[in-house]
Amino acid sequence: MTELELKYGCNPNQKPARIFMEDGALPIRVRNGKPGYINFLDAFNAWQLVKELKAVTGLPAAASFKHVSPAGAALGLPLSDVEKKIYFAEGMALSPIACAYVRARGADRLCSYGDWAALSDVCDEQTASFLALEVSDGVIAPGYTPAALEILKSKRKGSYNVVEIDPDYTPKPLEHKDVYGITFEQGRNDFKIDDTLLNHVVTACTTLPEHARRDMILALITLKYTQSNSVCYVKDGQTIGVGAGQQSRIHCTRLAGGKADNWLLRQHPKVLALPFLPDIRRPDRDNAIDIFTSDEYEDILADGAWQQTFTARPEALTAQERQDWIARQNGVTVGSDAFFPFGDNVERARKSGASYIVQPGGSIRDDHVIATCDKYGIVMAFTGMRLFHH
Repeated sequence: MTELELKYGCNPNQKPARIFMEDGALPIRVRNGKPGYINFLDAFNAWQLVKELKAVTGLPAAASFKHVSPAGAALGLPLSDVEKKIYFAEGMALSPIACAYVRARGADRLCSYGDWAALSDVCDEQTASFLALEVSDGVIAPGYTPAALEILKSKRKGSYNVVEIDPDYTPKPLEHKDVYGITFEQGRNDFKIDDTLLNHVVTACTTLPEHARRDMILALITLKYTQSNSVCYVKDGQTIGVGAGQQSRIHCTRLAGGKADNWLLRQHPKVLALPFLPDIRRPDRDNAIDIFTSDEYEDILADGAWQQTFTARPEALTAQERQDWIARQNGVTVGSDAFFPFGDNVERARKSGASYIVQPGGSIRDDHVIATCDKYGIVMAFTGMRLFHH
């Protein structure tokens, strides 16, 4: 048996704590820092997600995890000039794996604060250089270049967590966990998600372009490693909103849709033109943008607190401007880990630009859900496979 002792479990009072394997060696090597219990939960869930994404798409993949669910996941596609600006990556050289992480982190920068990063490919100097600028707890990857490792070792006064995982490791087919002293056993969820799942299109409109099929795959694999119930909005090879762990599916759809709206509002000309003070920290910029695009900003304008963030008082985004800008959204793919029980989920998804939906199907109200899609010309595919994750 091999083991790694941890400082404590989920909370400081939960001792002793460790990760171990009864047979064989642990498939990981800690290259720096001292990862904790939750760190490893994030790391192993995130690694499975990016490894599977890379295997199915052939593209580098990255994820940004918080509390065992992804704040963002993305493929290593090039960034536009606007994306570089809203992700704070202007002027940086970005390799494909660096693009993947910048996009994964940029999906929901507020929730990615203090994240655990996962990379499908070897971490290079460009990826490490971007990670060095962000508030993050650690990273897992199949390897690190010497230059990347040196950069990461200098982060957080030398305590940044860096984990290397054997990319060839294959877990046993049965999983176990204890709850209240009782051991649960189940077969590992090794269900293969690929393009063949998308052939059962149930709506009147059946056109599924290649980019939408790719985004459906990204949505499904993201949901496979997101705490249920979960709904995911995807556009152009990256998540733009993940709603995780809600008891009601409509609340998942609303939560993820609200995050997708925030992602779009970051690209509004007024947001791009915000006159930030030159020395403001990246997290403070993220917080300011989040407030600027909400109703709360009117109050901040009134009491003068904007002076702590901006060189001049910015003109607030009106409710009508926000509504009009979000209404321009289209081409979004929405995925759900279980069936939509009512058409209200489609109605909400449409408000954030949903043009494509992928879900298991199987509700007694499937006909109503399909009719709602047809009302808006949305293409929907049924996979027939639920993706609960707990």
